[in-house]
Amino acid sequence: MKLKFLSIIIISLFLNSLSDVLAQNWPNWRGINGDGTSAEINLPTQWDSITNVVWKSSFPGTGHASPIIWGDRLFTVTALLETQEKILLCYDSKSGDLLWQETVVKTALERKHGDNSYASGTPATDGNLIYVSFLDGEDVVVAAHDFTGKQKWIQRPGTFSSPHGYSCSPVLYEDKVIINGNSKGDAFIAALSRTDGHTIWKIPHDKPAHSFSTPIIRKLDGKMQMIFCGNQEIASYNPDDGSRYWFINGPSEDFCSSPVYNEKMGFVLVSSAWPQRHLLAIRTDGQGDVTESHVVWRSTVGAYYVPSPVCTNDYLFTTMTNGKVHCIDVATGEILWVENMGRQYSSSVLANGLVYMPNDEGVITVIKPGPTFESIAKNSIGEHMNASPAISNGKIYLKGDKHIFCIGL
Repeated sequence: MKLKFLSIIIISLFLNSLSDVLAQNWPNWRGINGDGTSAEINLPTQWDSITNVVWKSSFPGTGHASPIIWGDRLFTVTALLETQEKILLCYDSKSGDLLWQETVVKTALERKHGDNSYASGTPATDGNLIYVSFLDGEDVVVAAHDFTGKQKWIQRPGTFSSPHGYSCSPVLYEDKVIINGNSKGDAFIAALSRTDGHTIWKIPHDKPAHSFSTPIIRKLDGKMQMIFCGNQEIASYNPDDGSRYWFINGPSEDFCSSPVYNEKMGFVLVSSAWPQRHLLAIRTDGQGDVTESHVVWRSTVGAYYVPSPVCTNDYLFTTMTNGKVHCIDVATGEILWVENMGRQYSSSVLANGLVYMPNDEGVITVIKPGPTFESIAKNSIGEHMNASPAISNGKIYLKGDKHIFCIGL
């Protein structure tokens, strides 16, 4: 009996230490890899508004931005409609206590789509500063705050004009903060200095259109490539200097969702948004115009609009705002199954071999990837949700319309 008890203790200690080793920060939009994937294990698959809820904290104002986590700090942004302030919030990620809130900018609220918010861009952090982006009228505002909330710098690298509003999530690369400023106005993409916000490079775009897509950066085919959707094209840029490696025209004007990269097949997977959605699988070894040479497959079925997808080695999971989730064979583009999981603007995440697929009603369906649909659980937080899940410290962090939830075993 003593031996059995000792074995249980040893196994428990081993699992706890393994969980600590695999614990990751979730420092920006869609996590450490920018694609919704996490290496964390020992995560809950079942919860409700009470069960497996470690803490639940209210937040002021309204904002669709997702939470980010660095160690014992959780950051997100929101807008106070009454005072027209756009603010950065800091919580203790272990207890849920609100530690501070700081106004980034106070400005007249811009026009926006009814499903957007005035604080939709997810912050990013490098563990030293937190970087945020909002609109001030039509000026793109990028600011950096330290972990005490003090603003270190604020810059306005360009303008953004859209009746749909704004939702830029900064991307960090080496010493740079990269900002997507593609709109019907001063269309551009720019890299600012993390230290003081000065412009390191800025690329103007000559085909203005709406892009709310956050680029991903990977080392592909021997060089760092930033896969960017905007300027009415899908393109690969050198994030060091903004030069363009290759591009694909279209496939339509606007983009909302973020690209993902499938390492097994070596494909970038991208969907355009408007006026027609096209889903493309693209090889990344091109140069110049590769519109006719590097698209492996394309489809309008399973193409998606706002929510960004996740992919495993073999399967791509996409969803439309109408709630139809598609499982697609990455190699061929074949639709393997379709399930209706409810209207959705937030994006899914992948951890411990499972897909966590949220919808607008705050219901997260846990799916086991495979050629046939297999649901592990369906969990609700009991309130509307537009933000996407974040995973860190062995916990799942969910932001509803009124509360932030920490879900754990």
